[in-house]
Amino acid sequence: MSGFLAVLVIVLIFIVIFQIAKASEYVSILKGEKKARQQSNRINGFLLIAFLVLGLIGVYYCNNLLKGKILGESASVQGEGVDTLIYVTLAITGVVFVGTQILLFWFAFKYQEKEGRKAFYFPHNNRLEVIWTVIPAIALTVLVAFGLKHWFQLTSDAPKDAAIVEITGKQFNWLIRYPGKDGALGRRDFKKIDEAASNPLGMDWEDQLGKDDFMATEVHLVVGKPVKFVIGSRDVIHDVGLPQFRMKMDAVPGIPTTLWFTPKFTTKQMKEKTGNPDFTFEISCDQMCGSGHYSMRGVIIVETQAEYDAWVAKQPLQYALAHPAPAEAPKADSTQKTVAANIGKP
Repeated sequence: MSGFLAVLVIVLIFIVIFQIAKASEYVSILKGEKKARQQSNRINGFLLIAFLVLGLIGVYYCNNLLKGKILGESASVQGEGVDTLIYVTLAITGVVFVGTQILLFWFAFKYQEKEGRKAFYFPHNNRLEVIWTVIPAIALTVLVAFGLKHWFQLTSDAPKDAAIVEITGKQFNWLIRYPGKDGALGRRDFKKIDEAASNPLGMDWEDQLGKDDFMATEVHLVVGKPVKFVIGSRDVIHDVGLPQFRMKMDAVPGIPTTLWFTPKFTTKQMKEKTGNPDFTFEISCDQMCGSGHYSMRGVIIVETQAEYDAWVAKQPLQYALAHPAPAEAPKADSTQKTVAANIGKP
């Protein structure tokens, strides 16, 4: 019922607007088209100035209200540079936006149609063309250069002491694999993928490096220690989005991609900083990947080295899960053996 009333109200509003427009046309006919147009221009000019002032106040208010509350402080060391680049970009484009909008609305008000004033036809000016082409091109080139600097840093070789975590996307969840004590991930072959045999990644069990690898449903990282993500996909293109760390990387079938960063805060510290006891770092899929895209979410837990080591010690090796030990045959009871032996004896 409430939905019907809402639709009815919207229809009535459109009818009222339509009737007002028709009434304005009748008034212009009675007063004279030119005079009515000039009066309409004056009203629109004042409304534009009012909209400009209220709009700028609204932008300033929303900025103060939401600043730092959507994502908060970067949770990675490398993300600080990304935040700085974003703020610089917003500052430059913000100044240009505010300046051009003020000029746009002010000119619309000041140079409205009046008696004795005729618009000047100004089709071309080489100097202006050069100015508003070259200056934005230089500014954007500088911003792109700084962006590439951060990109090359995040996708370059990780430090030698960096941990390694493999993240593989599939419709519609993430497969997480860790290397064992050797610090290296084993070889994979997509032809060997077998969910029923506890081998969702197609690990090649003939490769000795893979026999101590293990998988988990969560990503566990050590605070203050660099981590390298090896990213891939088992089916379609996904995208590993790490909003709190300011990171993002495509997961492409057959083409491994990498990025690395250093976590700054543990999950426990972030719960205290945000005042949210349910806070979690998350992995989101930032690439539309199918009907279940909305549910493709992973959890990252950042903890101390001691907590991480305790967690690793509890994880079963994937090789052991894929090769369970054969069950031992039940031992016969000694009493049953004696009875069986005496059967048939006098």
